Amino acid sequence: MQYNRVLKALLLFFWFCIHSFGANAQGVQAMGSWPKQAIRIVVTFTPGGAPDILARVLAESWQKTLGVPVLVENRPGYGGNIGADLVAKSEPDGYTLLIGTVGIHAINGALYEKMSFDPVKDFTPISFLASTPNVLIVNKQLGVNNLHELIELAKAKPNQLTFGSSGVGTSLHMSGELFKEMAGVQIRHIPYKGRAQSLPDLVSGRISMLFDNLSSSLPLIKASEVQALGVTTLKRSPAAPEIPTLAEQGLAGFEAVSWFSLMAPAHLPTNIQKRLNQLVRKTLTNPEVKARLLAGGLEPAPGSPNDLSKMIASESSKWGRVVIQSGAKLDQ
Repeated sequence: MQYNRVLKALLLFFWFCIHSFGANAQGVQAMGSWPKQAIRIVVTFTPGGAPDILARVLAESWQKTLGVPVLVENRPGYGGNIGADLVAKSEPDGYTLLIGTVGIHAINGALYEKMSFDPVKDFTPISFLASTPNVLIVNKQLGVNNLHELIELAKAKPNQLTFGSSGVGTSLHMSGELFKEMAGVQIRHIPYKGRAQSLPDLVSGRISMLFDNLSSSLPLIKASEVQALGVTTLKRSPAAPEIPTLAEQGLAGFEAVSWFSLMAPAHLPTNIQKRLNQLVRKTLTNPEVKARLLAGGLEPAPGSPNDLSKMIASESSKWGRVVIQSGAKLDQ
C-alpha cells in the first residue's frame, strides 16, 4: 500500500513537471515568435504630415532592427475614424498598429453621434510618440502682422474670414474653435480632407487662415509663403523660437497641442505590448532621430502605456468641453 502511494505521488509529480515545462515552453516560444511577418502602421491622414513622418521614422528603424518589412499605410477620412476603425477591428497580434492622435482618442468621442469603435476600449496603448505645437498661419494678402490685428479684423468682419483645417474634429479644427471662443470672434470653418489640400488654398487666398502642425508648416513659413502669427503652446517652440505664442499675445492660457501615440487593437498580448514599447523608446531616444524630429518641430517623448492612458483621459475631458461649446456634431 505504501509503495503504491509513493508510486502514484511520483507519477503525479512527473506529470505536473512535463505539463508545466510544456506550457512554459509555449509561452517562451510565443514571446520569441513575434514578429514573423510584415508589420503595418496605419496613418489616418494624407502623406507628409506629422503622423506620417513619425510612422516612417518608426518603420525605417524597425526594419533594420526586426528584419521584417514595416509598411506605412495612409487611410485618411472622417477625422481619422476610417483608419482607426480598421485597426480597432484587426487581430491583436502586433502586426497592425495605429498612429493615434488627439482627434481620434480625445475629440471624436464627443464629436460623433455614433462611432463604429470605442476610441479608448478598442485599443491597447503602446507609447506616447511626440507632440507638436499648432501654429496660426494667415494668407499674406490678409494684411495682418500679429494676433491683435487679426482679432480686430475678424471683429470688424464677422463670419467673413475663414479658417481651414484637415477635417472636422481634428486638433486643427478644435484649435480654431478654441481661438474663436477665447478671442470672441466669428470665423467660418472650412474643413478639408487633409492638410495637403488646405495649404494651397491658404497660399492662394481662398481661405484666410489655418491652424496647422508647426512641423508641417515650417517650410512654408521659412519660405515666406505664409505669415505665422503664433504657436498654440504655452512656451515658444525650439524649432521656431522667433514665433510668439498666442498666450503671450493676449490669449492667456491658450494651449492646443497636436500629439501622436502608438496604439494597437485591444487585447494585445502583454509581451508584444512591452516589446513594441521598447522599440519606440529605442527609436525616439536615438540622438540622430531625436535631433531630426526636433528640427522639424516635433518633440519626441516616449513613455509608458499607463502614462499614455492617463493623458488620453485628461485630454478627452478638455476637448470634450470645446466640442460641446462649439456645437459641432457629426454622424460617421
